[in-house]
This record gives sequence, structure tokens and C-alpha cells, in this order.
Amino acid sequence: MTTARAAIARNAPDFKARIGLVLGSGMGGFADRITNRVAIPYADLPGFAQSGVAGHAGRLVLGHVGETPVAILQGRLHYYERGDPAVMKFPIETLAELGCETLVATNAAGSLRPEMGPGALMVINDHLNLVQASPLFGAEGNGRFVDMVNCYDPDLRKALRTCADNLDLPLHEGVYAWVAGPQFETPAEIRMLRLLGADAVGMSTVPDVILARHCGMRALAVSAITNLGAGMSDDALSHEHTMAQMQVAAERLSLLLWTWLEGLA
Repeated sequence: MTTARAAIARNAPDFKARIGLVLGSGMGGFADRITNRVAIPYADLPGFAQSGVAGHAGRLVLGHVGETPVAILQGRLHYYERGDPAVMKFPIETLAELGCETLVATNAAGSLRPEMGPGALMVINDHLNLVQASPLFGAEGNGRFVDMVNCYDPDLRKALRTCADNLDLPLHEGVYAWVAGPQFETPAEIRMLRLLGADAVGMSTVPDVILARHCGMRALAVSAITNLGAGMSDDALSHEHTMAQMQVAAERLSLLLWTWLEGLA
């Protein structure tokens, strides 16, 4: 048992979650809507570290969406904040110890497809680990050799697409490229990523999914598109621009995830 799990038990005795969520930039408000809510600051949880990025509140929120018990990481650390791909190790392991069968990761991402512009949603079906770093560096035993085929669970993706169709909500699907950041990509890098088969690019999620699979959880991930990649439009890229564009996409993503989670019960 992680030391964080003992601290959680003092705030929410006997709580068991079914779904764990990692909320990316601009998605923090989702956690404020859940019922029977217990919020614990990361500062009170050993092994959890506070993100220094705007839009990441830094709390573990426990409660329910409809009848589905959820554990939400309201904010994440990124590789670029510490230079450590395992910065989310303790939080993801804690979700597994809380009983989460599935990890749902969200992120803000840049689109590499002109027809998938700001405000669009993309369910991830595979990824490119361009950083070539792993949160399992230093792990021992055969369990570290995690099979990443279908790491973004096909059945979960199908269920989410069905939910999106019922909501008449467009949902793209594609490959997510993980880059280190924090600088945005150059136009040449965007051209390279498109040649490699990526559909969206961002600075998170891949380490979270690797950790989830290592813990035996299924994984589902959705990118909220905030911009077209560098050189694909005249927009100047910045974190402020990302957060502003995230508002529209976050509303759509929140509706989609909320409806899907309610349906699980």
C-alpha cells in the first residue's frame, strides 16, 4: 500500500473507485461537479507533487458520476517539469490501489490534421513515444516488459464513439505523438510528425498510460484540440492561447465523459 493510500483512508474510509481520471489543462472543472465529493490536496498525499502549470489544480477528488464511483486526479505533472518520466508513478499506482479498473486520461493537444481544428475531440488509438523515455526505468521483474499493443482499449474506444454518436458530437480518432516540451514544436517538427503518422501532438498522457498498463488497468485517452500545429495556421502559440481555446473543447469533452460514465452504472 502506498503511503498516500493511508492518507486517503483517513478522509474517505472504505471508498472504492471503478474509474480513475487524469484531467489535463482546462478540464479541472469536471471534478467540481461530481457528487459525494471528497477533495484532498496533493500536498496532503505523500508521493504526490504539485504541478506548476496553470490549469492544474493539484487535488485528488473522490466521488460519483451518477452511480459510478470515480477517483480524479485534478491536474498532472509533466515530464518537462522535472525531467522525470515517472513523476505520475505514485498517483497512478494510488488509483489502482483504490480499485480503479480503467484509467481515462485527457489532454490538450495540437492537431496535425487541417480538418481537425480547435475545439475538436480525438480519442487516441495509439501513440508515438518520441521522447523514448519510460516511467518504468529502474523497475524490476518481468512485469516491466509491458505489452503496449491495444494499450488504448478497443472496446472502451468503441463505447465512447457510440456515446458521442448518441450525443451527435463529432469524435475523431487517431495517433498521439508525445514530445518532451515545454517549448512548442517547430514547423519542421510538425512536418516530421505528420510523415510519421501522428494525428495530434502533446506533452503528456503517454507515461500515464504506460503506468496504468503496468498496474493492470485498461486505458482510454481523449485529446481536446486547442490549435493546429506550428506552420499550419497563422496563430501564435502560447499556453494562454491553449487555455483560451480549451474552453470550447472542454465543454464538449466534459459532456462526453459525463454521459459515458453515467451509462456505466
